Amino acid sequence: MSKSRQNKKVGVTQPVRTSDSFQNAAAQVGWGTNNQSSASTYTLSYQSRNRITLEAAYRGSWIVRSAVDAIPEDMTRCGIEMSGLDPEDINLLDRDMTALGIWDRLCENGKWARLYGGSLAVMLIDGQDLSTPLRIESIGKGQFKGLLILDRWMVSPPVGEVVTEYGPDMGRPVYYNVIADYAAIPKAKIHYSRVIRMDGADLPFYQRVSENGWGLSVLEPLWDRLIAFDSATVGVGQLVYKAHLRVMKIEGLRDIIAAGGPALAGLNAQIKYTREAQTNEGMTILDSKDDFATHQYAFSGLSDVLIQFAQQLSGSTGIPLDRMFGQQPAGLSDTGEGSRRLYHEKVNQKQEKELRTPLQQRLLPVMSMSTLGKPLPDDFGMQFRTLDDAPETEKADIAVKKVDSMTKAVDANIIKPSTAMKELKASAPVTGMFGNISDDDIAEAEEQEKNAPPPGEMDLPELPTMTGDSGSALDWIRRRLKK
Repeated sequence: MSKSRQNKKVGVTQPVRTSDSFQNAAAQVGWGTNNQSSASTYTLSYQSRNRITLEAAYRGSWIVRSAVDAIPEDMTRCGIEMSGLDPEDINLLDRDMTALGIWDRLCENGKWARLYGGSLAVMLIDGQDLSTPLRIESIGKGQFKGLLILDRWMVSPPVGEVVTEYGPDMGRPVYYNVIADYAAIPKAKIHYSRVIRMDGADLPFYQRVSENGWGLSVLEPLWDRLIAFDSATVGVGQLVYKAHLRVMKIEGLRDIIAAGGPALAGLNAQIKYTREAQTNEGMTILDSKDDFATHQYAFSGLSDVLIQFAQQLSGSTGIPLDRMFGQQPAGLSDTGEGSRRLYHEKVNQKQEKELRTPLQQRLLPVMSMSTLGKPLPDDFGMQFRTLDDAPETEKADIAVKKVDSMTKAVDANIIKPSTAMKELKASAPVTGMFGNISDDDIAEAEEQEKNAPPPGEMDLPELPTMTGDSGSALDWIRRRLKK
């Protein structure tokens, strides 16, 4: 920090550097000086490696379960809209996804990825060796049997064997060795092309290497906030037992306790009698030299502390208060549509990041061969259904307005019919309609547009002979153009 001083020789003011800026050693103010704040730092807790503690927290704390479960449940609860297939084929795929519990297994995969830092969903294809690379074209009808979920601690990737080919799997393990000892789980070596892998929170490269390639448990960054919240709520519950303290002053209490025997037994009998009298008659009977008093505990301010902890947990997880806690905590205003919309955008971002490529490039092609007996078409597309539960009437109203605006734009020669078809197809995730407009339909419309005469040109019949006043012929042209 610079200050000004007067140069006595020349009479001008010059800036000089001083030490009393953000850090002041004499006042012990600022970072790096001798104060309590400077002693604070961050350390690596490696909580993600402590499986037993993570499981104890998941089993014992409902707020931990909510932090782990909420986002995977919302990522998988609405499903997808598929396009480029016949409606009957889409119905068959939807039917098998429900029958095989695909969305339930993907939800489970996401939960264990968030809890442990990583998890795998293994595609079970009857009659195929799990250790061989997946060849989609080799899958026969009815061979796909569902997904098997293996969390991070149930498999062991061989050290150093990673994918070197360019692509989304580059740098990940080539194989996963199953180490879980359970009768229903095959002790197998699984090729990476046969799994849908989900990681926890992202880590920098060297930290990811230290975790054997896995991500971070979402509980680790907010562990101290979780401890603070549960400690506060349990502590408030303990205070209830001390909310009404009763104190009895007895003359010569020390002597009675020291003497013991009949004197102490008499004291205990008196206390018991006093308690029974208070319970039954609401009366306190004491010796004239004894004294009895009650003390009330004030709970003011505790609710504000709990609300602050709740807000910190909500902010650290990115889950709105009403979604995370199941209800709006008392003392807080409504979170409003804004926070819910931000949360839905967060869920959609995670769907696009963690589910789109595995679904569109791996799982759905496998299901198409098993359910339909044919590969997916080149123009196949999918969109995640929105979490905003708009009623069917509202969707239908949006569809009507969309069609009306497209029709008017085409009639006014603003856009071509093929462009309108593309716009309607793109609106399928919102309207629930037009998703089955195929690329062939659009290509056919574009071909017709190429062969159509330019706008404004039309085949007019021969004009009437303009004899005399030419106004009648001009009126005829105007009427034709209006038509």
